[in-house]
Amino acid sequence: MFWDRVAGVYDLFVNVVNRKTHRALRRLIAELIGPEDRVLECACGTGLLTEVIAGRCKALTATDFAPKMLRRAEKNCAACGNITFRRADITALAEPDGAYDKVVAGNVIHLLDEPLKALGELNRVCRDGGQLIIPTYMNRDRKGKTSTFASAVGKAGADFKRQFTLDSYRQFFLDAGYSDVRITLAEGRIPCAVAVMTKKRDGGEAS
Repeated sequence: MFWDRVAGVYDLFVNVVNRKTHRALRRLIAELIGPEDRVLECACGTGLLTEVIAGRCKALTATDFAPKMLRRAEKNCAACGNITFRRADITALAEPDGAYDKVVAGNVIHLLDEPLKALGELNRVCRDGGQLIIPTYMNRDRKGKTSTFASAVGKAGADFKRQFTLDSYRQFFLDAGYSDVRITLAEGRIPCAVAVMTKKRDGGEAS
């Protein structure tokens, strides 16, 4: 698995290569989490956002599909006592319906064969009135050209399924039935757009 192979060097990308973006991203995510929130984080990777979320919320369940990424996240967040780490498939979560106030899935939607299935699962486990928080790297520029980063990482084996601009990212959620989607950009070498929307009720309306 590509993400297991890069687990040992991923923190270099987070803390050096794309440091400006990730500092901004952490600030944006921190502002969205409250002290009474029960949070599920999917695709936690090595803990880029996990530590920030844990420092703001009541309880956090952090998951990833890649075991080595998950082990690295546990190590990086060892000082946090309110995190439960668990391996999980974002398209088939074992969590009960409506269990979380906030559901976070960072930098994973563009990697999935079935992103709408994953989105449905994130929506399912979020409580009525809760929020989905979905940051994703923008790997196309405003002219629609694939970024150098996306090209290089794709060749290395990341296998991007989608390449988003801000406009196409917003449209992805609008097409999925989220009329209240709000997007904020974390600027940097490889920018990251944070999409925030209210849980959608069965039948297609936001709650």
